[in-house]
Amino acid sequence: MAFLLPPLISQGATGTTRIGKYEPNTRQNKLLYTFDKQVCVSSCSLNKEETLLAVSLAQRTRTEERLRPVSKCLTLLIEIHPINNTKVLKAVDCRVRVQFIHPDTERDSVLESHLLLVAEDGYVEQLHVMLVRQEGYRVVMLNPECLAKDRVAEEFSWVQWDSQTQRLFYLTHREKAVLKCVQFYHDHNCETLFELELELPSNPFTCMRFVNLGFDHHQETQHEREEMRMLVITNKTGSMCVCYSQSACANQEITYTIVLVHRGCSKTFSVALDGTPSPCSTDLLPLFIPIGYYVVVYLAGHFLHCINTRQQELLCHSLFLSGVDAELGVLGSDSVVLSLPESSLLDLNTGRMYTVDLNPSFLMDLLHCSHSRPDAQRLAALHCLLLYMGPNAALQLKIIDWICDSVMPFDTFDQIQEFILASLYRIIYKKCLSLDEVLPYSSVFEKKKVPEGLDQVPGVTCTTELHAEPVFKGKARRLQGYWEELQWSTEKIKYFEAVPNLRYRASQSLSDWTKLLTTLKSENKKASNYLRHIEENTKQVLSMVDSWNLDQKVVPLFQEEDSQQRALIGLMVDKLREHLNRHLPRLGKKKIDVLVVNYVAKLVCVLTLQCITQTLFSLFLWLHKERAETNRL
Repeated sequence: MAFLLPPLISQGATGTTRIGKYEPNTRQNKLLYTFDKQVCVSSCSLNKEETLLAVSLAQRTRTEERLRPVSKCLTLLIEIHPINNTKVLKAVDCRVRVQFIHPDTERDSVLESHLLLVAEDGYVEQLHVMLVRQEGYRVVMLNPECLAKDRVAEEFSWVQWDSQTQRLFYLTHREKAVLKCVQFYHDHNCETLFELELELPSNPFTCMRFVNLGFDHHQETQHEREEMRMLVITNKTGSMCVCYSQSACANQEITYTIVLVHRGCSKTFSVALDGTPSPCSTDLLPLFIPIGYYVVVYLAGHFLHCINTRQQELLCHSLFLSGVDAELGVLGSDSVVLSLPESSLLDLNTGRMYTVDLNPSFLMDLLHCSHSRPDAQRLAALHCLLLYMGPNAALQLKIIDWICDSVMPFDTFDQIQEFILASLYRIIYKKCLSLDEVLPYSSVFEKKKVPEGLDQVPGVTCTTELHAEPVFKGKARRLQGYWEELQWSTEKIKYFEAVPNLRYRASQSLSDWTKLLTTLKSENKKASNYLRHIEENTKQVLSMVDSWNLDQKVVPLFQEEDSQQRALIGLMVDKLREHLNRHLPRLGKKKIDVLVVNYVAKLVCVLTLQCITQTLFSLFLWLHKERAETNRL
């Protein structure tokens, strides 16, 4: 797996407890440490060099010890390379989760480790452990009796650790619920970079399970039920989603909220549950699973929703499934499932891990079910196939076959236009999170009014609200990487809201096209310079098409002698470049030039494909009529 797995715990038949580590290369478990008796390990973590093991034990009080005070949790730091000393870090009455920080460093051996202690009392400490090498191979703690530490977070009710990005999210409740994030750096410094006020429908004492800090089997057997589930999902493109839901009780309705921080809004979905009323239980808390730019919201036996976090304006760009369509298949009805990073699930009953992904065959089936599926569901499936699945020639041919087979056009959307726009959007969406604000990604927005049914889902209601602006606190060092992208996205929201009709439309260039036609007939020097500029744009586009090594020429409409069509291509490049430079100057002229030429080159190919598709479609209709006439005779 791409993310760091916690150590494995097993209870030996001889009364021992073994801690091991799964090796993905060998698919074997490597033994790290053995306790000579059975102990209740509630949390453990291994440092990157595999020299230190942190273990948090839930202590059981025996009959003869009940009269003397015994702490409920014991946290140990153990030298395991080789096995040597053991130091007690904490002996407290609350459970403690342990997590080593794993900095991304090029050094093979680092003689220092940094450990987070996350106490359920509501505080996080960071311990700095200095190491020393003895006899060439022994790695031991330099001064175990005096470990430096500092306080990272206080007064939280929920916490999430992200190992890949080395970030700690936590939720505090004072006057309002505030989500904060601490970023850890390669030099082992850390700072709070982000704060966001949340309108949570709960009090600070709601029971919430910590995220990505392991699963405490011993605690789950006796702990009160989980009343609320929360997850923060980030993407390196600069997006952030805060997902939370409360368990359903008497009324058969599940409500979950996805705060789209990069969009400046939150979406709350209320889902009516079928069947008889069920008692409150953790089974009625949906899982939040990140898959690319989708958030999968899954409630076993009820629904599976794929919420589009980029194209979030209309419900028809998200996929809503229920009944048999919402079954994951590999998981049983009694499975206890834990969501992990990298779109993975852990079945706690069997110990098996699964990678979650969208099935293109299933999505194609949704397209072909023309009579039993709503148009909104098929439009969402089409966008999943074209955008999420990436460039797949075989899959695109299947979609083209589906377009040709759809004899009766849809009332709500144009399949060919959706194919063109979604295919173009796929090549550019990774460049910048805000490109879908200035470039079209769906033909639905070209209509004066959204067709009935595209923004409605039976059994699901959605309300959209604006949320408070996040606060960025990068004072110690300038915001970089992900945080810079997120900050830019949130600042751009005000601009997008202030400028109407921000998306590029070819019809906006109609007057310029009329002037260009006049210029084509002109012979003055100024017109010639402008035409040379337009022709240079056209050459860049057509040279890129030729460089793709296509099996055959797919642009027969744009020949050398067709000056008007060549001029139209050049004008499209010019106006689109001007549009992006006006609204997204942050991309830079060089990146915009490459993006625009690539975009128009793809459009040329797809438009030709559209002509071919329409020809095949007309041929199909002709054959259909001929067959009907033959049957009549």
